[in-house]
Amino acid sequence: MKRCPECRRDYFDDSLFYCLDDGATLLEGPGNLEPVTAILVDAGRLASSDPGEAATRIQENPIDKQSRPDNDKRKSLRLGNKPWVIGSAVVLAVLCIAGYRYLVNSGQDQIDSIAVLPFVNESANADVDYLSDGMTEALINTLAQLPNLSVKPRSTVFRYKGRESEVKTIGRELEVRAVLNGRFVQRGDDIALFLSLIDTGTGNQIWGKQYNRKLTGLVSLQSEVARDVSESLVPKLSEADEQKLAKSYTENSEAYQLYLRGRYHWNKFTVEERQKALQSFEQAIAVDPNYALAYTGLADTYTVMSFSSNEMIVKAKDAALKAVSLDDSLAEAHSALGFVLYARQFDFSGAEREYKRAIE
Repeated sequence: MKRCPECRRDYFDDSLFYCLDDGATLLEGPGNLEPVTAILVDAGRLASSDPGEAATRIQENPIDKQSRPDNDKRKSLRLGNKPWVIGSAVVLAVLCIAGYRYLVNSGQDQIDSIAVLPFVNESANADVDYLSDGMTEALINTLAQLPNLSVKPRSTVFRYKGRESEVKTIGRELEVRAVLNGRFVQRGDDIALFLSLIDTGTGNQIWGKQYNRKLTGLVSLQSEVARDVSESLVPKLSEADEQKLAKSYTENSEAYQLYLRGRYHWNKFTVEERQKALQSFEQAIAVDPNYALAYTGLADTYTVMSFSSNEMIVKAKDAALKAVSLDDSLAEAHSALGFVLYARQFDFSGAEREYKRAIE
């Protein structure tokens, strides 16, 4: 058994040499530690008989010599004998700070949800609305393929077209971390696109860029925009994701414009507009016979028109099958075929198969 001469704490672990509370050197056993009052009495008794002997005994008393080191020595004992405590505290502090910063950055800096608002047509020409709307929808479809990113669909974001709304308000209403705004201008064969990515929590712009191209470079512009926006959201893309973003379904700018025009009319949901959509899709296919997306537009249009004509059902299925044969990895193609099988031929198992493939 050992005892601290400073705080009088008893220790039953003989392997300890220093007090854990104040760092003082431990002394063996309580029997060797006479109370201070006993020492004083001893000293008084000795002084009455032989003052010299008393002084000598008090000076040589082991308690007095061992339990009262000077302040500098006491400090060195307390710190010097516990370096692992100081080192551990420093390491723990560093880890805590690093961990906190990581959690804060990973929780706030990573954008996991976005709404691509309809690009504003600033061309003073309503006839090119199909370009601004079409590019918006195409970008939504592309970003939706990225992993761990929630992208609001066209049906949700297009209700904001022509409306002035605060970014923070949109963020609350749609529950998204970021909003992408765009302004589109066409002057003759020149087009300009201005994009800005805004944090809905702070209202601060995260990223922005201006693109100036010729109309003939519309296809490459769409791919470039998709890549740039994706990289601003997901700093490190996998090779498969990069291939998805780089994929273009036609190299022909005219065919692409005709497809966008067809989708623009298709989304108007009237008989007259559907006829215009049908013409645009047919023209796109005439320009590029291997344009799978144009066949999906054709299939969707025929399917809606087949309510009044059985002949349209056959045309819708043929167009969807053609799209699948041209590009089996095209989600829109399998979705179009699933729609025909479900809504017109009541082939529910076949429709389920195609819809699952579209999701895949």
